Amino acid sequence: MTPPLVLGVRHHGPGSARGVLAALEAEKPAAVLVEGPAEADALVALAADPDMRPPVALLAHAVDDPGRAAFWPMAAFSPEWVAIRWALDRGAAVRFVDLPAAYSLAAADPTWDDGEDEVSGSGLRIDPVAELAKAAGHEDAERWWEDVVELRGDGDPTAPFEALAEAMGALREAYGHGGHPRDLVREAHMRLRLRAARKEFGDDVAVVCGAWHAPALTRRTTVAADRALLKGLPKVKAEMTWVPWTHRRLARRSGYGAGIDSPGWYGHLFAAPDRPVERWMTRVAGLLRAEDHLVSSAHVIEAVRLAETLAALRGRPRPGLDETTDAVRAVLCEGSDVPLDLVRDRLVVGDVLGEVPAGAPAVPLQRDLARRQRTLRLKPEATERELDLDLRKETDGERSRLLHRLRLLGVRWGEPVVGRSGTGTFREAWRLRWEPELHVQVAEAGVWGTTVEAAATARARSRALGATALADITALAEHCLLAGLGEALPVVMRALADRAALDTDVAHLAQALPALARSLRYGDVRGTDTRALAEVATGLAERICVGLPPACAGLDTDAAAAMRERIDEVHQAVALLPDAAGPTERWAGVLRRLADRDRVPGVLRGRATRLLLDEGRIADDDAARLMSRALSPGTPPPDAAAWIDGFVGGASGGGLLLVHDERLLGLVDGWLTSVPPGAFTDVLPLLRRTFSGYEPGVRRTLGELVARGPKAGGPGHSAPGVPGFAATLDRDRADAVLPLLHLVLGTEVLV
Repeated sequence: MTPPLVLGVRHHGPGSARGVLAALEAEKPAAVLVEGPAEADALVALAADPDMRPPVALLAHAVDDPGRAAFWPMAAFSPEWVAIRWALDRGAAVRFVDLPAAYSLAAADPTWDDGEDEVSGSGLRIDPVAELAKAAGHEDAERWWEDVVELRGDGDPTAPFEALAEAMGALREAYGHGGHPRDLVREAHMRLRLRAARKEFGDDVAVVCGAWHAPALTRRTTVAADRALLKGLPKVKAEMTWVPWTHRRLARRSGYGAGIDSPGWYGHLFAAPDRPVERWMTRVAGLLRAEDHLVSSAHVIEAVRLAETLAALRGRPRPGLDETTDAVRAVLCEGSDVPLDLVRDRLVVGDVLGEVPAGAPAVPLQRDLARRQRTLRLKPEATERELDLDLRKETDGERSRLLHRLRLLGVRWGEPVVGRSGTGTFREAWRLRWEPELHVQVAEAGVWGTTVEAAATARARSRALGATALADITALAEHCLLAGLGEALPVVMRALADRAALDTDVAHLAQALPALARSLRYGDVRGTDTRALAEVATGLAERICVGLPPACAGLDTDAAAAMRERIDEVHQAVALLPDAAGPTERWAGVLRRLADRDRVPGVLRGRATRLLLDEGRIADDDAARLMSRALSPGTPPPDAAAWIDGFVGGASGGGLLLVHDERLLGLVDGWLTSVPPGAFTDVLPLLRRTFSGYEPGVRRTLGELVARGPKAGGPGHSAPGVPGFAATLDRDRADAVLPLLHLVLGTEVLV
């Protein structure tokens, strides 16, 4: 039989793609065999759908374990995609000949490396392209490949494939399977599929595969020997579909694992075979102009000339990416790498996201998600973008619920932007970016239900029943309210009530309360009934008030620091509880007991005193008395330093308090100057940590106040008896602040 037409390629290579297209046009085979999982035969017709736009990927996943998945990505410039589209346009048959995904997914590593990029021989891993470049006298394998393949001119369409197959044959003789025995299994399956195709179509068959496999497909073997290699292989039940892919993800090793660093550039080379440098410089100029960089036509002309000159000096047939990048930097970017980074990100790599037709197979959950995305006008995009939501609007509220439900299912399409909006308020900010791996996460989540709402509800119920930590259940309750999962709340609330009744650890209760208190705010904006939640939260607050004082006695340094965080969180949470007067009064009583108890660590007594002072629960004189007692000579210096850290440390604005109340500053200063030299060394690290948290301006002002010493009398200075404040209010100075304050708050001045 006449040897088949075997076109050995480098995956995602535009030169290989053009060569495949030219060879197929010249030979016009009746059937085209493509390296890829055999199950994809049922999906190949979708490649001709007008709504199919590469980059796309074949996704295979195990039915019983959707997380076990693998991708076979293809771009518009991938030789496999070009071969498929040529065959479909010409009416030729298309077959995928690689090992079925059912076998690949059963392997320990479901991503079967095709061995083209990295091959090992005698324990040494090699790159066959690098070996060929070295044999040709080139040190840079990528540049050599670009020169001889990607940038080559027109000629005999099959000659380059014959030369490459001969070179790979020599490497296979030297390295065998290259340390990848799986390649022998895959190639045995390819030969069996090739024999079946030749029996059906005769010798009029072409094969497009990785160049490393080309010699193996023309090697003479017996059917029995090939079948023996496939006998007994483990397999799983697998499903396959097309999914959108991105240019950025083409650099990942999966399936067609020849990752590339410049998919945007390769796509340009394939789409613009004539005058590629001129067209590329024009695109770069358009991008820079859109970003307000001054780029003229003269810049473009000079950049093209420089790229061609560099290629000639470096002995290259045409300017490659290195030459065009150097020319762009020197001429269009005026030597700056800042705009050049923009060019690399937007054009050299690019954020192209492919599309697949609606008729592609998908799990029911994926179809419901796509429907919701269309209804809410939330189109998946490869570029990262921020989305601001006003929860008072119906559409934005539905968008928020969808994104929260997906996060509950582990599909992290969107992430909340911390600091841009407060949880539970009427505004939310999200950062969205669609990644191809999310299709696998959706497939995994499909076991919970056929719609996003049903799946999230089932997932929430399951987590509630399996949760052991009280804080986990309260966080889940908060998430259910954010996601609008009313049907899951009864199960979550029962689990929460049961767990709260059994948990006697005050630290656990204190850790759980803030999430419940935040959740109580959602009823105002999201229309959620939080009455059952309020009862549990109020009960937790009461138990915390009863158990916190004894729980704070005798704590070591680390435990006291952790309890300080819990106290801060509970203090904020109590103010959010319904019927705030009752819980707030009880909580204030707890803080008073903590501030007065000598057995409580100094950091907690100081924090309790500060919270009472901020809330106006104690007078300034009382705060000064407590500080004076804590800093008395009889108090060990480490305990006094811990009290100061609790009172003015952390993100509590303690520095500003000391700036504006020189009485408290004087107490701290007086204690500090009285610490014995030996003890001062012990308390210095804690003091440095306390004061290093202040803004530089606050630290500078404190230093100036201490250096100045106490002052009294005079306008604008400390008055007798009230250090740090004038005797009377200066209304003219106070009124001068009002216009700026109204401007900051966005309010109108009432005359």
